[in-house]
Amino acid sequence: MKPFLPLVLLLLVPLIRQENGLAQSKADLVGTWKLVSASYTTDKGQVVKDAYGRNPTGFLTYTAEGRMMAIIASDGRKPLSVNNQVTAPVEERAEAFTTIVAYAGRYSVADRKVIHHVEVSVVQNEVNTDKVRTIVKLEGKRVTLRVDGARITAELVWERMN
Repeated sequence: MKPFLPLVLLLLVPLIRQENGLAQSKADLVGTWKLVSASYTTDKGQVVKDAYGRNPTGFLTYTAEGRMMAIIASDGRKPLSVNNQVTAPVEERAEAFTTIVAYAGRYSVADRKVIHHVEVSVVQNEVNTDKVRTIVKLEGKRVTLRVDGARITAELVWERMN
């Protein structure tokens, strides 16, 4: 019976890992996800439940080819007074800029983390950097990603659209 133990363990380990709700490969994340909620905790312990307002809009896409795109728009974004971001008043442009997150690039998955390798971003300083997201939970159609920052820890819950 003992010779079969390694074979049984080989078959069970993937099931146990999947049962824990953790992504094991890119295939687990491929698709388009819609933002359900975003919250963060400060380094002083303050919890902010609606990090982007009560009803933010966000999409996160992972492709089988290893590409990704993320965009989050805060709830209550105001339209510009003109239909051109170049000629809009500077105050409106500043508000528009601070109420959106958008970037794209390649991604990889390793050790319960998905790493976004940024190639283009609304914030130029992020280009050629990595954004590490810890996969807290992956169950059914939902994934929870944690962002560990210097002063905040954020959790974003996404729901698979396809």
